[in-house]
Amino acid sequence: MPCGRTRSGDVLQCADWRPRVTLLLLTCALLGVIAGLLAGLLGVGGGLVIVPALVWAFLAAGFAEESLIHMAVGTSLATIVLTAVSSVMAHHRRGAVRWGFVARLTPGVVVGVLAGAGLADHLDAVSLRRVFGTLEILIAGYMALGVPPPTSVASPRLVTAGAAGTAIGLISGLAGIGGGTMTVPLLVHWGVRLQEAIATSAAVGLPIALAGTLGFAVAGADAQLPPWSLGYVYLPAVLGVVPTSTLLAPLGARLAHRLPTAMLRRSFAAFLTLVGAKMLLGA
Repeated sequence: MPCGRTRSGDVLQCADWRPRVTLLLLTCALLGVIAGLLAGLLGVGGGLVIVPALVWAFLAAGFAEESLIHMAVGTSLATIVLTAVSSVMAHHRRGAVRWGFVARLTPGVVVGVLAGAGLADHLDAVSLRRVFGTLEILIAGYMALGVPPPTSVASPRLVTAGAAGTAIGLISGLAGIGGGTMTVPLLVHWGVRLQEAIATSAAVGLPIALAGTLGFAVAGADAQLPPWSLGYVYLPAVLGVVPTSTLLAPLGARLAHRLPTAMLRRSFAAFLTLVGAKMLLGA
């Protein structure tokens, strides 16, 4: 029986799928190593690495081109769910998660990420990548220069936190990321210590990933997709990434609390610069 179609429209038989799925699973296991380390070390979900890699892997597997981006974004968000849980638990054991900030940001990020999942079909992706890439490079400069945060932690008003959370969630839902590249600098700006900002960002990434996964699963419910898909979430890829990402996230968290703050700040700035450059070049 046929199992799907290639990019050229040829029907793939089940026997043809097995080696392709095996290669896909191996690729996803490697992605999980990278995503887990990034989640624990920098408080990011790893989606900016996972999404383009999944696009390549899905192309190699012969998936239809019209659904590639949506599947990569939806699958990336699904992998972030369990990766974030592993990272948050590791940071929480060190008492680094600022749960008050998580509570203030969460309603906004949930609204934003659901809106992002719904808007993904209707927005100009090139312009969005340019704006996001420029923003990331500007934030990288802020982090690299070591601009001193306020001397005390400023707990934002609910309206301010709601607007910030909505913006983070909206971009996260469109790009398939956990939002850490925006959440960490925001928390640092509010006076949160960098290690605690990274830990808190990991916790904020969890509702982003949950809401985004739900949004893309619903959005792709009626689409013609490969077997083992839950809407735009490709379950074999999720199962390939999660085991290694959840194992490596605690190691990344351990490193985050051992590295000097200046080195951690520069590492985060370098990561943001790479992300911004990739977005601009990709646009």
